[in-house]
Amino acid sequence: MRLSVPQLATRLREQLAPIYLLSGEEPLQLGEAAQSVRQRARERGYLEREVIEAGPDLDWHEVGAAAASLSLFSERRLIEVRLSSTRIGTEGSRAVSALCARSSPDVLFLLLAPKLERGQLESSWVSAIDRAGVVVQIWPVEGAALIPWLEQRLRAAGLGPQPGAAALLAERVEGNLLAAAQEVEKLILLYGEGPITTDQVLKQSTDSTRFDVFDLADAALAGSLERVPRILDSLRAEGLAAPVVLWALARELRLLTQLGGSPRQGGGPPAGPAMIERRRPLYRAALQRHPRPRILGFLARCTEIDRQIKGQAVGDEWEALLGLSAELAGATPLVVADPRTAL
Repeated sequence: MRLSVPQLATRLREQLAPIYLLSGEEPLQLGEAAQSVRQRARERGYLEREVIEAGPDLDWHEVGAAAASLSLFSERRLIEVRLSSTRIGTEGSRAVSALCARSSPDVLFLLLAPKLERGQLESSWVSAIDRAGVVVQIWPVEGAALIPWLEQRLRAAGLGPQPGAAALLAERVEGNLLAAAQEVEKLILLYGEGPITTDQVLKQSTDSTRFDVFDLADAALAGSLERVPRILDSLRAEGLAAPVVLWALARELRLLTQLGGSPRQGGGPPAGPAMIERRRPLYRAALQRHPRPRILGFLARCTEIDRQIKGQAVGDEWEALLGLSAELAGATPLVVADPRTAL
């Protein structure tokens, strides 16, 4: 059975499955989902917990032996297997499938794994868990989904977010759910249960926003013109090197030229393995704003910015990066007059 994180909480209240697979790269949600399984297991009498770190050298017979061994301290046990990779090989696949086939009411399995790729969702071991237990894929909370997520978390903590409070908090912790959870805890400690206003959030929260170059590329592709300078300023303040920013933008521009096709073929990103499903709308939006010749012009500007970074051309590379990413987002190009024409 495949469930979302909210569905997992509901299902746990109803019954426990013999085996759980929690997969994802967002640490807060992954950790809290795992803790909810552990808590419910303790309530149902699984008082002993054994943790197995499943690295590349793991002997999967160890997992089977742990399931078969008798407990000295408790009749029921939770065995937690922490996978360092979702590529567990033939031996691992057989071992997990065997665990699913020989489930015992006295042993509950919790597998924690990195993000599962699309093809791995149909692998034999994941399918076996899907049939025998529960599979939960955990996704980052991004964009418009962050504000409702924060509102729900504030209300769960006993706080009543007033209009704009959750949006302000989302702006200040964007991309960092761990920081968001900490800010909610701080607000409940400072003010207790009850309404929470934008002034209270502004007064007590710290700006915990953390961006990377891929956030800048996504904002530029999506046309989020208001976010581009903020992200770029953050990257520069954190000491990120200009060549890294340039690399990320040039990478997306080169991909856009491939996805846009030739003028005869017309624009529009094709379907295929090279297209990451989650980013498809970003590429489509950029291709709708910019014809292929303009994208090629953006690539030519990357060469000029590279020369500025190396001191081989006049101009500030950070201003040039801002101009490039802003125009990619849809800003009107700033026309700078040639001083020679004013003479």
